[in-house]
Amino acid sequence: MLLMTPALAETRIVKTPPVPADSKPNNPAVPDAYAISGQFERVVVIRVKFQADLLRGIEAMVKKEGIKNGVILSGVGSLRGYHVHQVNNRDFPTSNIFTKMPDTPADLVGMNGYVVNGVVHAHMTLGTGEKAIAGHLEPGTEVFTYAIVTIGVLKDADLGKVDDKTYR
Repeated sequence: MLLMTPALAETRIVKTPPVPADSKPNNPAVPDAYAISGQFERVVVIRVKFQADLLRGIEAMVKKEGIKNGVILSGVGSLRGYHVHQVNNRDFPTSNIFTKMPDTPADLVGMNGYVVNGVVHAHMTLGTGEKAIAGHLEPGTEVFTYAIVTIGVLKDADLGKVDDKTYR
């Protein structure tokens, strides 16, 4: 039996900021690498249900749980569709390509990232059966069966500069 699937609408948009904040040169006072030490004060496991927006669900629980700084340790589940972005160039200013596939089911194979000052910065890896996709989680990624995301909440660790691409 041959299965025929209709072509699903894929939307791809390339975005470069009009006045890029990251166009300044490296600052020699900023170290090439640095480390932040801390301890987990607790671990929060978040479950997002069928038809909910994955990013919005994570954001709502981060706010409700009062998570200021944390590490996204894992994420698994299934999706009804996805919206991701990836970097699209090698030189500053950065350019991103946004891919939106709202009707393409996928397994959420993995997720990692950070919560920095209460803001979620999540990356995920997806499998569609035909290909693997990886990128930054965007709004419009709809959960199918469920999604489970685990966050290690940091105690007294300041991640403020970790997610700042202008700190270089």
